[in-house]
Amino acid sequence: MTRGGRAKDRTEPERRCIATGDVRGKHGLIRFVVGPDGMVVPDLAEKLPGRGMWVEATNKSITRAATRGLFARAAGQPVQVPTELAATVEALLVKRVVELVSLARKAGAAVAGYEKVRDWLVKGQAVLLIQASDGSERGKGKLHAPTGEPGGKSTFIGCLTAAELGLAFGREHVIHGALAAGGLTQRVVEEAARLAGLRGHTGDLVAVKDTKDA
Repeated sequence: MTRGGRAKDRTEPERRCIATGDVRGKHGLIRFVVGPDGMVVPDLAEKLPGRGMWVEATNKSITRAATRGLFARAAGQPVQVPTELAATVEALLVKRVVELVSLARKAGAAVAGYEKVRDWLVKGQAVLLIQASDGSERGKGKLHAPTGEPGGKSTFIGCLTAAELGLAFGREHVIHGALAAGGLTQRVVEEAARLAGLRGHTGDLVAVKDTKDA
């Protein structure tokens, strides 16, 4: 079982984190490459050319790699590391999660607002509950994340702020959101898992389920 409650997929590609030395599935790591100017660049989409350097998606590991010369060692050449690299990666992940939730909303696979979210949960239409990290705990406690199979763990994201979640739904602030099954939802979960790691919310995503064929 991996961090975040996801059962380890033996077919998933694995990479070694240059900061911890641990080997794990790519879903919990951030890929970096060295650009033409020698600058270390985060490659969240994992499409940039060059030798990939993988770091665990936590502030501690990225900061360790940035400050202890681990990128240069992994690249086998002198490199430049941007200041506040972990903060930059966090901001990029927020943007990716917000954009994915927005796409799900436009596809009719996401709703926001207490009443709409509760309705989806009651009807079994929601497979993922999203709640703002800075929302009222009392208010958030009135909704419970879906569990999927009997005895399964809840699927929940709590690493976005109300303002960030609001961006995804075209509003100023959003506290409650829900997503239906589909490929976009799976991508939201995977990207949010990495963001949760950067923000120290590793307990938020307690289940990751492939919903592409649901």
